[in-house]
Amino acid sequence: MNDSAPATTPRRARVRAPELIGKGGWLNTGGDDLSLADLRGKIVLLDFWTFCCVNCLHVLDELRELEEKHRDTLVIVGVHSPKFVHEAEHQAVVDAVERYEVHHPVLDDPELATWKQYAVRAWPTLVVIDPEGYVVAQHAGEGHANAIRTLVEELEAEHGAKGTLRRGDGPYVAPEPVATELRFPGKAVLLPSGNFLVSDTTRHRLVELAADGETVVRRIGEGVFREPQGLAQLPDGTVVVADTVNHALRTYDPETGVIERVAGTGKQWWQGSPTSGPALDVDLSSPWDVAWWQGKVWIAMAGVHQLWTYDPGSGTVEVAAGTTNEGLVDGPAAEAWFAQPSGLAATEDRLWVADSETSALRWVDPEGGVHTAVGTGLFDFGHRDGAAEQALLQHPLGVTALPDGSVAVSDTYNHALRRFDPASGEVTTLATDLREPSGAVLVDGDIVVVESARHRLTRLRLPEEAVRVDAVAHRTRREATEVAPGRLRLDVVFQAPTGQKLDERYGPSTRLLVSSTPPELLLGGAGTGTDLFRELDLNPDVTEGVLHVSAMAASCDDDPANEYPACHVHQQDWGVPVKLTEAGVSRLPLILAGMDA
Repeated sequence: MNDSAPATTPRRARVRAPELIGKGGWLNTGGDDLSLADLRGKIVLLDFWTFCCVNCLHVLDELRELEEKHRDTLVIVGVHSPKFVHEAEHQAVVDAVERYEVHHPVLDDPELATWKQYAVRAWPTLVVIDPEGYVVAQHAGEGHANAIRTLVEELEAEHGAKGTLRRGDGPYVAPEPVATELRFPGKAVLLPSGNFLVSDTTRHRLVELAADGETVVRRIGEGVFREPQGLAQLPDGTVVVADTVNHALRTYDPETGVIERVAGTGKQWWQGSPTSGPALDVDLSSPWDVAWWQGKVWIAMAGVHQLWTYDPGSGTVEVAAGTTNEGLVDGPAAEAWFAQPSGLAATEDRLWVADSETSALRWVDPEGGVHTAVGTGLFDFGHRDGAAEQALLQHPLGVTALPDGSVAVSDTYNHALRRFDPASGEVTTLATDLREPSGAVLVDGDIVVVESARHRLTRLRLPEEAVRVDAVAHRTRREATEVAPGRLRLDVVFQAPTGQKLDERYGPSTRLLVSSTPPELLLGGAGTGTDLFRELDLNPDVTEGVLHVSAMAASCDDDPANEYPACHVHQQDWGVPVKLTEAGVSRLPLILAGMDA
């Protein structure tokens, strides 16, 4: 047992669960509103998520098996808690629930009312409520499905014996399906024939459309892909596909129809897994886009905030840029930070990157240096044209190289197509009134945009002049935690699941990384260590900022007789806004798993 981990109270601490409230109302309930009283007798799992967050999407997938196996005792409730302004729009939440095949009730909470009631600090956060209405556990981040499964089975036994468990169907009501040729398409590529190949993401396939962008020629890969996204043509004529939820790359040959997995094992990459080697033996994590550059396939590895490469010649993959820390840091590839890179475009001397969570346009030079053209970090976004250093985007998912050396940015949450010109350093708006554009391709001087939330391709003439828009600037609004200047005790609370212990066979099983924005907020305590606590020294001359905390803990089955115990990695990143005030707290607890003492 790692004695550096702070003590936690038993998971049966009697904390009454606050009511579920949200101005956006309920989805997937057939029009009914739900209350905790309606769910009494059920085990309730609240999943605080937002649809921009790839870690939240990972958790949705982690929970599917649990949801199916315990459907008569467990009710999962998604509490949609937006980061970006666009995510507070009700129709955007409706779209996301269908797009990501959420098969449980969802509360649309645009003002973060329930988030605040439960003192949530991070996306994703999971809260378990027992059949009598008490909170019994909280988990932040990914990797907790096994711990929650164990807890659900304990609660079933305990409340079954007490007579407080109510079995039977839950409140989920599936929405009516809608007929369209495409459903939330992700990316597109132009084939030599003049036809388009489109990733039909929510229907888990590719679709070839005729040159008109509408007529279906063929549907490809039914049962093979899971939420495919990026596409890139290779020199041999095949198309490489980012098979996102399968954590793999596949190639598709338009001539023969053959589909082949060329990279990834189908398992999600976790900290400590290999970062290079034979492509079919190395795990990947939510590859979102692909591009051919410098003789290799470059991969926007959204799930771990990195760029990787796949070399078809040697059949190998390796990390090319990024540290897995989430944020915006330029510099040498091995030191740069990205935040959910989701779009790529290659020119001779630059690889352009749409870095979605920082609302940024980045680029990599041929020597491996990482640079930022537009964007400042995780919390500032909006729609503002002009000089690049003050321009704003909102969660862009795509970037397209234009013939004059500029690039078109699919500015997804602004429903716009933007342009950045490296020669002038200016950002302009090419088109508005698109609906969640996620990619675009050039065709004969026109640009064909993947309008994901309108389920279609839309052809636009590249305008001679930019569209004028009113500038809008936003900042992610989360209440700052008031902390006292000077010494601050940071405790990451982690309680290994029942029947497990921290895995220390190969050294420390925990990791804690702390940094801040601005960097001068921390006079001491920044950096990486193996204890799940840290004494931080806050600079009294800096009145506010953000503490960036990344924690990881690995636990394994605690059975001496088992030679090969099952192990699980739990990890989460927090960005905690803080305000320094003399009346502030001197301890900051962040719950990775368990309950705070």
